[in-house]
Amino acid sequence: MLSMDPLFSIITVTWNAATVIAPTLQSVQRQTSSDYEMLIIDGASTDNTLDIVRQTSIASMRIFSEPDKGLYDAMNKGIARARGRYIMFLNAGDALADDTVLARLALLAAENPGVIYGQTQLVDAQRNVVGKRHLTAPKRLTADSFLNGMVVCHQAFVARRDLVPQYDPQYRLSADYDWCIKVLKKSTANAYMGREPIISYLADGMTTRHHRASLWERYRIMCHHYGTLKATLAHLSFIPRYVKRRLIGGPNRQ
Repeated sequence: MLSMDPLFSIITVTWNAATVIAPTLQSVQRQTSSDYEMLIIDGASTDNTLDIVRQTSIASMRIFSEPDKGLYDAMNKGIARARGRYIMFLNAGDALADDTVLARLALLAAENPGVIYGQTQLVDAQRNVVGKRHLTAPKRLTADSFLNGMVVCHQAFVARRDLVPQYDPQYRLSADYDWCIKVLKKSTANAYMGREPIISYLADGMTTRHHRASLWERYRIMCHHYGTLKATLAHLSFIPRYVKRRLIGGPNRQ
């Protein structure tokens, strides 16, 4: 008997996201491939986020709204409810870069890689492309690639569900970094989508309020996975990159 489960589970976490959720939903709605489900994991929004979501005609959408303990708790709920062979997270405000992203992902999924990944472009609130992400996804991806930082944007990291762990609740700011490394350690083959971006990432022009705390947390994660010496040497190599980014306008998220 053939499985009726979808190829992809697209998980979008929301909380009072009414001002940014529409482009996310529309980018999924426009996909030429329909082999997916979309899960909205809402943290009991008090604005009209859910009204906007329910008005969107995505037949495969499932909506869950309840209080949560934060972003990663909500993402864990999405993982637990996902039925697709592959999982991808699409934040409210972010979008699939064009109408064929899922169809192109499906072509690579036929080889059953552990991770399918690609590039990310930055867009402003008017959905104009404003630049590239500060790190470029490499043509060859392994767990050791993440010694260079978050080399693949989390939204552009599509993981096979049987390899996916829950997010570690001890990390409040960088659990996605830890999660990607864990997936890559289990994966024996990964597939690169090429130079064309697959994700449009909403650049809000703000430096995160918890940027330093996030970097410290990433250092701890790096020490755990690679050892203190490698983590320290890697961070020393980040200094020129960090200075360059500050000079050209400050750090982007992810």
